Amino acid sequence: MANIVPEKVINFAVYNGGDLLGIAEGTLPNLEFMTSEVQGAGLAGVVDSPTLGHFNSMTLSLTWRTQTSEALRLAAQAAHELDLFSSNQYYDAGAGEYVTKQLHIFCKAIPKNFTLGNLAVNDSAGTETEFEIVYMKIELDGKERIEVDKYNYIYKVDGVDYLAGVRSNLGKL
Repeated sequence: MANIVPEKVINFAVYNGGDLLGIAEGTLPNLEFMTSEVQGAGLAGVVDSPTLGHFNSMTLSLTWRTQTSEALRLAAQAAHELDLFSSNQYYDAGAGEYVTKQLHIFCKAIPKNFTLGNLAVNDSAGTETEFEIVYMKIELDGKERIEVDKYNYIYKVDGVDYLAGVRSNLGKL
């Protein structure tokens, strides 16, 4: 029996429309559902009820080692098609060997903050781009796991579309 232990990110790369953007560190978005309080007769208290398939702001931050022309282009007020590829390391304790799996995150990202960073001798510039994510698809090891499309009412997890009924109710199918 396999005992696969997820260990770490080996490395990752960021592309915009197929072009490698440079060396960066990334902070991925939170999938935080919009909520509202439900209370009243028939409930023993208050429920902070998540709204089906609706999310608060989803922010992606990329911090660059230096100011590059590719990174500076991301300041354009338009949706950028970003591909983040990660090679993740797992340990197969049953076989006694390491295996890798690819994590691929595709985003349509609109810049909302651009920090040029610092200039210091022998140091990283820390140029940072912060984006609002309006579309995101996450694949792990070649299988689609999550898709969020705020403008087209799509929220899928492992192939289940939680907003299909909402789209139908709104006449959007």
